[in-house]
Amino acid sequence: MRVVIAGAGSVGRSIARELLAHDHEVVIVDKQPAAMRVAQVAEAEWILADACELSSLGDAHVDDCDVIVAATGDDKVNLVVSLLAKTEFGVPRTVARVNNPANEWMFDESWGVDVAVSTPRIMTAMVEEAVAVGDLVRIFTFHQSGADILELTLPPGSPLVGSRVGSVEWPLDTVLAAIVRGALPFAPSADDTLEAGDELLIVAGREVDEEALQTLLVDDPAEAPGPGAAEVLSGGPAPSPPDEA
Repeated sequence: MRVVIAGAGSVGRSIARELLAHDHEVVIVDKQPAAMRVAQVAEAEWILADACELSSLGDAHVDDCDVIVAATGDDKVNLVVSLLAKTEFGVPRTVARVNNPANEWMFDESWGVDVAVSTPRIMTAMVEEAVAVGDLVRIFTFHQSGADILELTLPPGSPLVGSRVGSVEWPLDTVLAAIVRGALPFAPSADDTLEAGDELLIVAGREVDEEALQTLLVDDPAEAPGPGAAEVLSGGPAPSPPDEA
């Protein structure tokens, strides 16, 4: 696979090293001479140029690449690079770094972005996932489909503890993709039994009611206050005791 990376900062270089370790062909483009730390990623092809210019992308032969990664520290640059790559060169897949979560809403297909990666949001999700038990945590959102990967650690009081996966009535557009039990991740079968402390990885469509999903996984209906005996027998609320004289 041939990958062009716009941005030779620490993020871009780290991505390049990982890709090269997996035998991919990598081109790094940056307009800052100080960023040309060629010795740190010597196996990559380096180009000193502005990735926001069509001529620079042409020199990098973006039209022959499989993926372009816009990994600069400037959200405006990342959007422009993604848009040019998709509209002018027909790059099959664009991945863009989001530096400011407030700009996330722009990183979609209208700007040529196939996958948006927000480092602050991912770090927030990891913090929440590490400390939260019984709360749904959004780990990742697929910007093209709008589907989410959600995580929840099943608390001991969950009504699903001891239930077979196949007996659970999951909401529509919801798939239990994996269970992590201890250090062991596995793909659940219908006969697997849910246990307290299981980390559930769920893929949910954009229309899924997360509150209903939270209720299914965590809230035990048996703990809800039931009607009094008089209300059950009479079909109405229990009468109030008479006032004392």
